[in-house]
This record gives sequence, C-alpha cells and structure tokens, in this order.
Amino acid sequence: MFRTARPADFGQIMRLYRQLNPDDPVLEDGSDAAAFQQILGTPGLRLFVLELDGVVVATTYLNVIPNLSRSASPYAVIENVVVEESRRGTGLGRRIMADTLQAAWDAGCYKAMLMTGSRTPATHAFYRACGFAPDVKTAYLARPPAPQR
Repeated sequence: MFRTARPADFGQIMRLYRQLNPDDPVLEDGSDAAAFQQILGTPGLRLFVLELDGVVVATTYLNVIPNLSRSASPYAVIENVVVEESRRGTGLGRRIMADTLQAAWDAGCYKAMLMTGSRTPATHAFYRACGFAPDVKTAYLARPPAPQR
C-alpha cells in the first residue's frame, strides 16, 4: 500500500535511511525525530512509504515548491528514494516512484527533479525507466565550507 507516512513509521523509515547512508551517525538527541515531525506537519512536504504486510519496504520524500514562473506552477524535488535492500529488483522502486510522480502531477507540478550520488549504472537505468532524463538540465551542488580549526 502506497501512503503518506505516519508518526508511527519513524523507526522503519530510519531503518531504510541507514541502508541508503550507512555512514550517517545515529542521532541520540532526538533531532531526527523532530525533523520527521516537522516534515509530516509542513504543507508541500510529503514523505511517502510503500507498506507490505505491515512493513515499510520503500520510501520517497516529495517536496512541492511554489513557483512564480511557468504560470505559477509548482515544481517537485524528490529525495531519499530507498527500497529495502532485500527487495530491490522486484518492482517496488518503480511502483513507489510512479505513485510519487503521480502525487507531484496531482499537485500541479510542471516538472519533478531528483539527484543521485550513485555511480551505479543500474541506479541510473532505474531512474531513466521511471521517466527521468539525465540530459535535460545540469545539476550543481554546493556544501557549506568545513569549519576552521
């Protein structure tokens, strides 16, 4: 079942995020839970899950962003696409991406974008199969400077 995440999904979503970014530290101060609650409570931010037999097996994060160009049509940014490692290659990724894109189109978005840091050809083939074109725009990424010692 594809649905919007609920407060009780926090632990299962974090389990998937650890598969996506295994080097991320486990936060002990509750800031991750606070961010989760903020996401759930903010209009335009949609955290989706795909649930099978009561278990969250995939997740996506859809950000619908208001826009002044393109006839004031919003656009979407999709982040943190994760399918349970043991279930990859079974079609669940395509299913959650199709439903996430449909949510963007239902919100009136004129485009949806995502970036991946993966260099794995299968990941890029997956996104192309979901309808994303790698050659339409160029993405740049800036990060804050490292703290001075």
